[in-house]
Amino acid sequence: MRISAGERATNYAILILFAVVALAPVLTILQAALAPETPQDALTGPPLHVENFGRAWEQGRFSEYMLNSVVVGVIVVSMATTFSIMAGYAFGAFTFRGSQPLFYLFLLGIMVPTEAIVVPLFFDLQALGLTNTVWAIALPQVAQSVAFGTFWMRAYFRGANRSLIEAARLDGAGHHRVLWQVLVPVARPAIVTLVLLTFMWTWNEFLIPLVMSPNAQLRTAPLGLALFQGQYVQGTTLLAAAAVLVALPVVVLYLVLQRHFIQGMLEGAVRE
Repeated sequence: MRISAGERATNYAILILFAVVALAPVLTILQAALAPETPQDALTGPPLHVENFGRAWEQGRFSEYMLNSVVVGVIVVSMATTFSIMAGYAFGAFTFRGSQPLFYLFLLGIMVPTEAIVVPLFFDLQALGLTNTVWAIALPQVAQSVAFGTFWMRAYFRGANRSLIEAARLDGAGHHRVLWQVLVPVARPAIVTLVLLTFMWTWNEFLIPLVMSPNAQLRTAPLGLALFQGQYVQGTTLLAAAAVLVALPVVVLYLVLQRHFIQGMLEGAVRE
Protein backbone atom coordinates (compact mmCIF):
# COMPACT_ATOMS: atom_id res chain seq x y z
CA MET A 1 0.00 0.00 0.00
CA ARG A 2 1.55 3.28 -1.14
CA ILE A 3 1.27 6.43 0.98
CA SER A 4 0.90 9.75 -0.77
CA ALA A 5 3.17 12.70 -0.07
CA GLY A 6 0.33 14.55 1.65
CA GLU A 7 -0.40 11.67 4.01
CA ARG A 8 3.29 11.30 4.82
CA ALA A 9 3.60 15.02 5.56
CA THR A 10 0.51 14.88 7.77
CA ASN A 11 1.90 11.90 9.68
CA TYR A 12 5.20 13.66 10.30
CA ALA A 13 3.43 16.84 11.37
CA ILE A 14 1.35 14.93 13.92
CA LEU A 15 4.43 13.07 15.23
CA ILE A 16 6.39 16.30 15.56
CA LEU A 17 3.48 17.94 17.39
CA PHE A 18 3.22 15.12 19.91
CA ALA A 19 7.03 15.06 20.31
CA VAL A 20 7.02 18.77 21.12
CA VAL A 21 4.21 18.30 23.64
CA ALA A 22 6.07 15.40 25.28
CA LEU A 23 9.51 17.04 25.31
CA ALA A 24 8.45 20.55 26.35
CA PRO A 25 8.21 19.75 30.11
CA VAL A 26 11.55 17.91 29.99
CA LEU A 27 13.28 20.82 28.27
CA THR A 28 11.71 23.24 30.75
CA ILE A 29 13.14 21.28 33.69
CA LEU A 30 16.58 21.11 32.03
CA GLN A 31 16.51 24.84 31.38
CA ALA A 32 15.61 25.54 35.01
CA ALA A 33 18.32 23.14 36.24
CA LEU A 34 21.01 24.93 34.20
CA ALA A 35 19.81 28.46 35.01
CA PRO A 36 21.67 30.74 37.46
CA GLU A 37 20.50 30.49 41.03
CA THR A 38 20.87 34.21 41.77
CA PRO A 39 20.92 37.34 39.57
CA GLN A 40 24.62 37.78 40.41
CA ASP A 41 25.38 34.37 38.94
CA ALA A 42 23.64 35.40 35.72
CA LEU A 43 25.94 38.40 35.37
CA THR A 44 29.25 36.86 36.34
CA GLY A 45 28.94 33.12 35.72
CA PRO A 46 28.81 30.98 32.58
CA PRO A 47 25.57 30.70 30.56
CA LEU A 48 25.02 27.08 31.65
CA HIS A 49 25.44 26.42 35.35
CA VAL A 50 26.34 22.73 35.43
CA GLU A 51 27.53 23.13 39.00
CA ASN A 52 23.88 23.20 40.10
CA PHE A 53 23.81 19.41 39.82
CA GLY A 54 26.77 19.04 42.17
CA ARG A 55 25.28 21.43 44.70
CA ALA A 56 21.91 19.68 44.62
CA TRP A 57 23.66 16.32 44.98
CA GLU A 58 25.56 17.44 48.10
CA GLN A 59 22.86 19.53 49.78
CA GLY A 60 20.12 16.97 49.22
CA ARG A 61 22.24 13.94 50.27
CA PHE A 62 21.19 12.18 47.10
CA SER A 63 24.17 9.83 47.19
CA GLU A 64 22.60 8.14 50.23
CA TYR A 65 19.04 8.25 48.89
CA MET A 66 19.96 6.90 45.47
CA LEU A 67 21.93 4.08 47.04
CA ASN A 68 18.81 3.15 49.01
CA SER A 69 16.76 3.25 45.80
CA VAL A 70 19.29 1.07 43.97
CA VAL A 71 19.27 -1.52 46.76
CA VAL A 72 15.47 -1.60 46.85
CA GLY A 73 15.30 -1.71 43.05
CA VAL A 74 17.73 -4.63 42.78
CA ILE A 75 15.82 -6.63 45.40
CA VAL A 76 12.41 -5.94 43.87
CA VAL A 77 13.46 -6.51 40.25
CA SER A 78 15.39 -9.73 40.92
CA MET A 79 12.73 -11.31 43.14
CA ALA A 80 9.72 -10.13 41.16
CA THR A 81 11.19 -11.17 37.81
CA THR A 82 12.13 -14.65 39.07
CA PHE A 83 8.73 -15.26 40.68
CA SER A 84 6.87 -13.83 37.69
CA ILE A 85 8.67 -16.09 35.23
CA MET A 86 7.90 -19.19 37.29
CA ALA A 87 4.27 -18.23 37.94
CA GLY A 88 3.75 -17.16 34.32
CA TYR A 89 5.12 -20.50 33.12
CA ALA A 90 2.81 -22.40 35.45
CA PHE A 91 -0.30 -20.49 34.38
CA GLY A 92 0.67 -20.18 30.71
CA ALA A 93 2.00 -23.62 29.88
CA PHE A 94 -0.28 -25.78 32.05
CA THR A 95 -3.93 -26.16 32.94
CA PHE A 96 -4.47 -27.51 36.42
CA ARG A 97 -7.36 -27.65 38.85
CA GLY A 98 -8.10 -24.20 40.25
CA SER A 99 -5.68 -22.43 37.91
CA GLN A 100 -8.25 -19.90 36.71
CA PRO A 101 -9.45 -18.72 40.17
CA LEU A 102 -5.86 -18.66 41.38
CA PHE A 103 -4.83 -16.52 38.42
CA TYR A 104 -7.67 -14.09 39.17
CA LEU A 105 -6.35 -13.91 42.74
CA PHE A 106 -3.00 -12.81 41.32
CA LEU A 107 -4.76 -10.11 39.33
CA LEU A 108 -6.07 -8.56 42.55
CA GLY A 109 -2.56 -7.25 43.06
CA ILE A 110 -3.01 -5.11 39.95
CA MET A 111 -6.53 -3.91 40.75
CA VAL A 112 -6.11 -3.01 44.43
CA PRO A 113 -4.39 0.40 44.86
CA THR A 114 -1.51 0.87 47.25
CA GLU A 115 -3.44 3.43 49.29
CA ALA A 116 -5.99 0.77 50.26
CA ILE A 117 -3.49 -1.64 51.80
CA VAL A 118 -0.54 0.43 52.97
CA VAL A 119 -1.86 1.17 56.50
CA PRO A 120 -2.78 -2.42 57.52
CA LEU A 121 0.38 -3.60 55.79
CA PHE A 122 2.40 -1.22 57.95
CA PHE A 123 0.99 -2.69 61.17
CA ASP A 124 1.60 -6.24 59.92
CA LEU A 125 5.24 -5.47 59.12
CA GLN A 126 5.62 -3.58 62.38
CA ALA A 127 4.45 -6.65 64.28
CA LEU A 128 7.15 -8.64 62.47
CA GLY A 129 9.79 -6.04 63.34
CA LEU A 130 10.47 -5.15 59.69
CA THR A 131 9.56 -1.47 59.63
CA ASN A 132 12.47 0.93 59.07
CA THR A 133 14.25 -1.80 57.13
CA VAL A 134 14.85 -2.22 53.42
CA TRP A 135 12.62 -5.32 53.43
CA ALA A 136 9.59 -3.31 54.56
CA ILE A 137 10.04 -1.13 51.48
CA ALA A 138 10.94 -3.92 49.04
CA LEU A 139 8.58 -6.80 49.91
CA PRO A 140 5.26 -4.96 49.29
CA GLN A 141 6.58 -3.80 45.94
CA VAL A 142 7.69 -7.36 45.12
CA ALA A 143 4.13 -8.55 45.72
CA GLN A 144 2.66 -5.81 43.54
CA SER A 145 5.17 -6.40 40.76
CA VAL A 146 4.63 -10.16 40.78
CA ALA A 147 0.93 -9.58 40.11
CA PHE A 148 1.64 -7.70 36.89
CA GLY A 149 4.63 -9.87 36.03
CA THR A 150 2.57 -13.06 36.26
CA PHE A 151 -0.05 -11.57 33.95
CA TRP A 152 2.66 -10.41 31.51
CA MET A 153 4.66 -13.66 31.40
CA ARG A 154 1.54 -15.83 31.29
CA ALA A 155 0.49 -14.05 28.10
CA TYR A 156 3.93 -14.68 26.62
CA PHE A 157 4.14 -18.36 27.57
CA ARG A 158 0.62 -19.01 26.29
CA GLY A 159 1.81 -17.91 22.85
CA ALA A 160 5.19 -19.63 23.03
CA ASN A 161 6.22 -22.08 20.34
CA ARG A 162 4.91 -25.45 21.52
CA SER A 163 7.31 -27.34 19.28
CA LEU A 164 10.23 -26.10 21.40
CA ILE A 165 8.61 -27.43 24.55
CA GLU A 166 7.71 -30.74 22.97
CA ALA A 167 11.20 -31.19 21.52
CA ALA A 168 12.77 -30.48 24.90
CA ARG A 169 10.42 -32.90 26.62
CA LEU A 170 11.26 -35.62 24.08
CA ASP A 171 14.95 -35.08 24.86
CA GLY A 172 14.23 -35.81 28.50
CA ALA A 173 14.24 -32.24 29.82
CA GLY A 174 12.27 -31.58 32.97
CA HIS A 175 10.18 -28.52 33.69
CA HIS A 176 13.14 -26.70 35.20
CA ARG A 177 15.30 -27.14 32.07
CA VAL A 178 12.40 -26.39 29.73
CA LEU A 179 11.74 -23.10 31.50
CA TRP A 180 15.25 -21.77 32.16
CA GLN A 181 17.20 -23.24 29.25
CA VAL A 182 14.62 -23.29 26.45
CA LEU A 183 11.90 -20.70 27.04
CA VAL A 184 13.68 -17.98 29.01
CA PRO A 185 16.36 -17.30 26.34
CA VAL A 186 13.64 -16.96 23.71
CA ALA A 187 11.56 -14.73 26.01
CA ARG A 188 14.35 -12.19 26.51
CA PRO A 189 12.45 -9.20 25.01
CA ALA A 190 9.43 -9.84 27.25
CA ILE A 191 11.65 -10.30 30.31
CA VAL A 192 13.64 -7.13 29.56
CA THR A 193 10.38 -5.20 29.24
CA LEU A 194 9.22 -6.60 32.58
CA VAL A 195 12.55 -5.70 34.22
CA LEU A 196 12.43 -2.14 32.90
CA LEU A 197 8.82 -1.55 33.93
CA THR A 198 9.39 -3.05 37.38
CA PHE A 199 12.50 -0.96 37.96
CA MET A 200 10.74 2.19 36.80
CA TRP A 201 7.76 1.63 39.11
CA THR A 202 10.02 0.73 42.03
CA TRP A 203 12.30 3.72 41.51
CA ASN A 204 9.36 6.15 41.36
CA GLU A 205 7.46 4.66 44.33
CA PHE A 206 6.77 7.31 46.97
CA LEU A 207 4.04 6.14 49.36
CA ILE A 208 5.50 2.82 50.52
CA PRO A 209 8.96 4.21 51.49
CA LEU A 210 7.25 7.13 53.22
CA VAL A 211 5.01 4.90 55.36
CA MET A 212 7.33 1.96 55.97
CA SER A 213 10.21 4.10 57.25
CA PRO A 214 8.58 6.51 59.72
CA ASN A 215 11.88 7.61 61.25
CA ALA A 216 13.18 8.58 57.77
CA GLN A 217 16.26 6.35 58.02
CA LEU A 218 15.66 4.80 54.61
CA ARG A 219 14.62 7.61 52.33
CA THR A 220 14.61 6.72 48.67
CA ALA A 221 15.39 9.16 45.85
CA PRO A 222 11.78 10.29 45.11
CA LEU A 223 11.11 10.75 48.83
CA GLY A 224 14.33 12.73 49.22
CA LEU A 225 13.34 14.87 46.24
CA ALA A 226 9.93 15.64 47.74
CA LEU A 227 11.52 16.76 51.03
CA PHE A 228 14.41 18.57 49.35
CA GLN A 229 12.78 21.93 48.67
CA GLY A 230 11.41 22.56 52.13
CA GLN A 231 14.57 21.50 53.95
CA TYR A 232 17.37 22.88 51.80
CA VAL A 233 16.32 25.36 49.12
CA GLN A 234 13.76 28.05 48.51
CA GLY A 235 14.12 28.48 44.75
CA THR A 236 13.50 26.15 41.87
CA THR A 237 16.98 25.92 40.32
CA LEU A 238 18.45 23.30 42.64
CA LEU A 239 15.11 21.54 42.85
CA ALA A 240 15.04 21.17 39.05
CA ALA A 241 18.63 19.91 39.11
CA ALA A 242 17.71 17.37 41.78
CA ALA A 243 14.71 16.25 39.71
CA VAL A 244 16.99 15.63 36.71
CA LEU A 245 19.36 13.60 38.88
CA VAL A 246 16.54 11.44 40.24
CA ALA A 247 15.08 10.78 36.79
CA LEU A 248 18.43 10.12 35.12
CA PRO A 249 18.89 6.41 36.10
CA VAL A 250 15.54 5.41 34.62
CA VAL A 251 16.22 7.38 31.42
CA VAL A 252 19.68 5.84 31.01
CA LEU A 253 18.36 2.33 31.62
CA TYR A 254 15.61 2.85 29.06
CA LEU A 255 18.05 4.16 26.46
CA VAL A 256 20.28 1.12 26.97
CA LEU A 257 17.41 -1.37 26.76
CA GLN A 258 15.05 0.47 24.42
CA ARG A 259 15.44 -1.99 21.52
CA HIS A 260 14.48 -4.97 23.68
CA PHE A 261 11.77 -2.93 25.41
CA ILE A 262 10.06 -1.95 22.15
CA GLN A 263 10.37 -5.49 20.81
CA GLY A 264 8.82 -6.89 23.98
CA MET A 265 5.96 -4.39 23.88
CA LEU A 266 5.22 -5.21 20.24
CA GLU A 267 5.28 -8.95 20.90
CA GLY A 268 3.04 -8.53 23.93
CA ALA A 269 0.57 -6.51 21.89
CA VAL A 270 -0.20 -9.40 19.52
CA ARG A 271 -0.27 -12.24 22.06
CA GLU A 272 -3.32 -13.56 23.77
